Amino acid sequence: MNILNFILENKEYLEDLITRSTYHSNAIEGSTLTYAETYAILYNDNSFKIQGKEPREIYEAINHKKALELVFDNIKNNEPFDERFIKKINETINKDIKETQGYRTVQVFIRGSEHIPPAPEKIPNLMNYFVYNYNNDEQDIFTKIARYHIEFEKIHPFEDGNGRTGRLLMNYELIKNDIPPVVITKEDRVKYFEFIRKNDSSGLTKWFKELSNNEKERIEKFK
Repeated sequence: MNILNFILENKEYLEDLITRSTYHSNAIEGSTLTYAETYAILYNDNSFKIQGKEPREIYEAINHKKALELVFDNIKNNEPFDERFIKKINETINKDIKETQGYRTVQVFIRGSEHIPPAPEKIPNLMNYFVYNYNNDEQDIFTKIARYHIEFEKIHPFEDGNGRTGRLLMNYELIKNDIPPVVITKEDRVKYFEFIRKNDSSGLTKWFKELSNNEKERIEKFK
């Protein structure tokens, strides 16, 4: 089975994947939208009224869906994994919230983390090496995405949206290699951040395999 074709051709699973990915990825970053509210925003469910939410949260949901669709298009059109693609995903995530273009030009700090990301002037070189090494790394896919996901989050190349961008890039690699994507739930937020904090790529590799197998079982139910 071609994973990308199944995703795009099965309307029920496509909506399920986009809604879950969007809801949980944004919730990990602090969004207070419920799952039902997220679905209503993404698929114009006018029967569901949304009240008392910040406009930012609504834009975050819409933007994440568009960014995930960008991932699908990049794979479908066999476009390269390059800095342009990474920047485009981040710009899409931040559209109408914080109009970012390119890498950050300021020092940033990660809430709740002892790690201090590199100075902004180092980002272009770091990302150039990141993309080169990524494209020339032939190790096991799960090992690869775990290692580079941690590296990407440590570099923290953008002013905002690094976590969401990194998780989308992770699923880009899985789907491109015909492997079921992973959805990290908000309930596993602490566990997920601990893997990154400890640079535990082996633990993250094992966990990603489990999450992908869970998604494979979910896909079977939509066939």
